[in-house]
Order: sequence, then structure tokens, then C-alpha cells
Amino acid sequence: MSDARELPGWTHVYSGKVRDLYVPATTPDDDDDWTGDPLRRSRVVLVVASDRVSAFDHVLEPAIPGKGAVLTALTRWWFDQLPQVPNHLAYPEDDRLAGLAEIPAAVAERAMLCRTLDMFPIECVVRGYLTGSGWKEYQATGAIGGIRLPEGLANGDRLPEPIYTPAWKAPLGEHDENISYERTVELVGETVAEQLRALSLEIFTRASEIAEDRGLILADTKFEFGADRDTGIVTLADEVLTPDSSRYWDGEAYVTGATPELRMASFDKQIVRDWLAANWDQDDSERPPTLPHEIVEQTAERYQALVDRLTLGL
Repeated sequence: MSDARELPGWTHVYSGKVRDLYVPATTPDDDDDWTGDPLRRSRVVLVVASDRVSAFDHVLEPAIPGKGAVLTALTRWWFDQLPQVPNHLAYPEDDRLAGLAEIPAAVAERAMLCRTLDMFPIECVVRGYLTGSGWKEYQATGAIGGIRLPEGLANGDRLPEPIYTPAWKAPLGEHDENISYERTVELVGETVAEQLRALSLEIFTRASEIAEDRGLILADTKFEFGADRDTGIVTLADEVLTPDSSRYWDGEAYVTGATPELRMASFDKQIVRDWLAANWDQDDSERPPTLPHEIVEQTAERYQALVDRLTLGL
């Protein structure tokens, strides 16, 4: 599944659905400090976004050309828009960067040098609109994640206010599981659980305002956080507000569209989700079908269009 490559001066330690992680190849002078998990022992990690694309918890083929660079550029841009929120980028003046190998040119456009965090096993999902798996759950129960919603809502409707519906982040190869807020308290403690909820809603609200100024609707998104190993501060990590982790809709289409399909004109990987849902029964015993060339091309175009709309105002 992984297309991780060898990088001079760096050791590959992990591959997720989309990202590959590397730590410095050099080890501390004291070998006793370098036992166990190298990612756990390292103070920095090189996060490299691949061009792989996933949907319904499966990595698909082929990859989306240029996707890794798009995700990285957009994540960096969002970090700049959210200066009040601590993030995991390594500071240039940080002493932990001394003596590190340079980021190889082959991955520079899709790599971020980050401080290692103790990650929380929670996907912090925020929904401003009713769609996707939330729509399915609402149809069945009238609620999402245990949060009761008004009766009579339709697919694509704006919610009265954004809601926080966390998920347990499953190991690679397993399905993430929607959980209640009370379950997050059991997993990470009441103080951290409340910080995750408050930060997620705060970031979503600010990002929605920025997107709206550019003619976009941020329908929903998910965040990941970890604890800074030096300070314990809850810190925003991984990709942020990208078309992989979020649903973006065209604002004008939402107002003028006569059907949910026209209203929810997307700038994300909904094209992939829709094609896969129509051509695969999501049987985990079978590999998902190969994406057609036109779906790959359309997805790449939509990703780039989102970057242009957000960062350039086009």
C-alpha cells in the first residue's frame, strides 16, 4: 500500500492511508535513549503527504497526481490563518532542529517538519451542515452522535449551529468508529476532552468565516490533536481543513441549486466517494475497484480549484 521512499538522512517509521512519517536517521549518543519505538523517541518527525487517496477507510488506486503538494500547501496556509491555535510545525529557532539532514528536494513540496506529539486517538469531527454519514444517521435516529436535531431536516441543510461529533481513530486497516462525547472523556479525560471540543468548534467557526468570504461553504471537517511533549499543550496536528479532511461546497451553487446534488457542488473528494459508492458494495473482503482516469483528473482539478479559491481568491 505504501509508496514511501528512502530519504537520505531520514528513516521511514510509519505509513498511514495518506501520509508517510520519517525520523532523523542519526541516533542519540546514549543508545539507552534509543530503545523502543523510534517515533516515540524522536523529538521531530518529517510528515510527507503522498498522492494516495482514500475513501470509506480504503486506499484507492491510482493516486491523484499532485495531491500531496496541494494538501501540504493548504495545511500550511490554514496554520497561518489560525495563529491563535498551537500547531505542530517545528519552529526555525527550535534547538531540536540542530544537525538535522535537509528535507530532500524530491518531497520538499509535500513535507512538513514537525514536533512529535503524543497524539490523542480521537478524530474531532465538526459538522455545520447535514450530509454524508451524518445524514444517514439522522434519517435513522433523528440524531448524530447522540445529539438530537430538529425534525424535518433535508440532505444538505444547514444545522442550527455547528455540532461536535467525535470518532475513535482506528488502527490502519480498521474502520473509524463514531463515539459519544462521554466516550472521549473515558479515553482522554475530562479536561482534554473539553479542550478538544472547544478548540474544534472554535477553529471550525473561524475557518467557516474565511471560506464564506471566498464564496465557499465549509460543510464539515475533522481535526486531530496531540499533547506537546515539552509543555503538555493541546496542539493541532496532521492535515488541516484540506479537501481530504473536509467538505467544501460552492456558495453560489448552494443558494441556487434545486436539488441536493446541485446545491452541494463540491471542492473535495466527493467525486471519488460518489463514484465508489455507485461501483462498489463496500465489501471489505474485496479490493475497491480502480478509479477511472476521468475521476482522477476531475478530483485533481477540484483540489487545485479549492486551493486557488481559498489562497488566491479566484
